[in-house]
Amino acid sequence: MGEAIYWYAVASVLLFFKMFAVSAYQGFYRIGKMTFKTPEDAAFVGRAAAGEELPQVQRAARAWLNDLENIPIFLALGVAYVWVGASPGAAAWLFLTFTGARYLHTVFYLSGLQPWRTVAYAVGVVCLFGMSVQIILALP
Repeated sequence: MGEAIYWYAVASVLLFFKMFAVSAYQGFYRIGKMTFKTPEDAAFVGRAAAGEELPQVQRAARAWLNDLENIPIFLALGVAYVWVGASPGAAAWLFLTFTGARYLHTVFYLSGLQPWRTVAYAVGVVCLFGMSVQIILALP
């Protein structure tokens, strides 16, 4: 297995775990507070549906949406990166830095920490541009 493929696989799995953790975070607050907006979920625990989601759940949902704007782009660029045989040496740095930035972005988002959330986001975007440049340079 090539080095770029290896690091792409590692980053993909780590990003899955991160997104799963955001879902678990939402569930932790919903179950812990027994507060559910969806009527059938509330009825299942013998409660009335809440008028709105808990603040923690709302914040996690926004972090999740941000992931949905960024992680699929990483996954697509990562496939292109591997397919064209872009720099294997840069792959570990780009893929793992992007992944670390997404982890930090989520932690900072859930904690309400600015400007660190924006810094983490920007680091991830720089990695996406770096991947794009490496892909273009690898094309014949």
